[in-house]
Amino acid sequence: MCAQKARPGILAPTIDQMAALAEDALSNVPQELLKPLSGLAILVEDFPDEEICEAMDLETPFDLLGLYQGVPLGHRSTGETPADLDRVFLFRRSILDYWIESGDDLYSVVRHVLIHEIGHHYGYSDSEMEELERLAEEEETNAPAGRA
Repeated sequence: MCAQKARPGILAPTIDQMAALAEDALSNVPQELLKPLSGLAILVEDFPDEEICEAMDLETPFDLLGLYQGVPLGHRSTGETPADLDRVFLFRRSILDYWIESGDDLYSVVRHVLIHEIGHHYGYSDSEMEELERLAEEEETNAPAGRA
């Protein structure tokens, strides 16, 4: 793993604090992405488990910031009852590592990962997700001040 730059006076958020940050970021995701989100759980874990690491052939658990598990909406049959909730995982330690190395705002990193993984829930392409992220940036830039 690469050496990490220290950020004086900034403590890494706990899983609960990262979950709260994700909830805040979720409130700033473009509305067209949020419409049918019922049944989608958003979970924060420190790292992907061994099964995920093996299935995705990860060199290290730090290689994955987030993951969508489920059946994308466009691939479901109308009579199908899902065996489990669809889930978006945010991997706290990987996100923090990326945040430290990139120097990006942590809130923006979390929102980016959320949009990307929720996009998988809808079956969106990478270019469609990039457009949604651009819209989210635009909405946040134009929104009244309030998020600290």
